Amino acid sequence: MTSSANLEFVVRTIAQTAVDNEQAFGELDAVVGDGDFGYSLARGFEIVLADWDTFDRTDPSVFLQKIALTISKRVGGTSGPLWGTAFLRASAAVKGKSELTGEDVVAMLRGAAEGIKKRGNSDVGDKTLLDALVPMTDAIAAQLAADPATPAPEVAKIAASSARAAADATTPMQAMRGRASYTGERSIGSPDAGAVAVAVMAERVAQTWTGSAG
Repeated sequence: MTSSANLEFVVRTIAQTAVDNEQAFGELDAVVGDGDFGYSLARGFEIVLADWDTFDRTDPSVFLQKIALTISKRVGGTSGPLWGTAFLRASAAVKGKSELTGEDVVAMLRGAAEGIKKRGNSDVGDKTLLDALVPMTDAIAAQLAADPATPAPEVAKIAASSARAAADATTPMQAMRGRASYTGERSIGSPDAGAVAVAVMAERVAQTWTGSAG
């Protein structure tokens, strides 16, 4: 389903999407938060892009670990620890592997979600990025269980569609974690910025996929 080269493509696309959507993510976060989400995420992933050629990309686990450390050090606010932990747990899920399978992709995403849950003391339903990440992962897992040979670009489209639907579904929720939770019922009526970011990143990956179908 995937390969190390495809992993590089996905991570670089995520980083570029974070930088390109700095203002949009910030404005969305400002509705109920302090508005620094877009800025923080963009600054961290800018460093990832700037340092791209220095990363050892021959080992997927080592590569993801380096990304995790960069984000943890460079992203401010609560986003740094959460996104850094996500990449670190993804790294652990594929330790010792040189090539990745569809099962590995699901394991990385599950690991990322579990790391975010523990680091943020949050779960699905709390109106966080988990509300997009977990349903997206479930959709990928279900598709690969039904057809393990599903081409990677098709899996990417399914991931994007499910992430978008899940992010939109956070709109009527009340935030239970993070700064947005301080606003109480005022957090109802707008989607969670983190969940939307996951959806936008997944959509960009699906739109620009250039990896192999194998």
